[in-house]
Amino acid sequence: MDDCIFCKIVRGEIPTTFVAENQHAVAFDDIAPVTPVHTLVVPRLHIASMSEATADDEQMLAACLLLARDVAVIKEIRETGWRVGTNTGPDAGQSVFHLHFHVMGGTRLSLGG
Repeated sequence: MDDCIFCKIVRGEIPTTFVAENQHAVAFDDIAPVTPVHTLVVPRLHIASMSEATADDEQMLAACLLLARDVAVIKEIRETGWRVGTNTGPDAGQSVFHLHFHVMGGTRLSLGG
């Protein structure tokens, strides 16, 4: 999508330092972090949300989760604990409608947030 901010980041149109990347996704720090470590894993392919994902996206989805694991190693939170999740739809708090995963850690996380 031409006007999607995450598509622009993936294409290099918006300068961003990637924490990590693979064939299917890129990872970069969130501009409004809610935890000391808050990195986004964004597929290179535009999919609006998990609701739009299909079985054809299986390899890309697995690559996103493995990249999230790599982020935890790079950010040195693998041993202490980290969370990966995605918001799907406006009621879940999704504000950018390009599938992305939040990798969060660096502090004790509550079960509800």
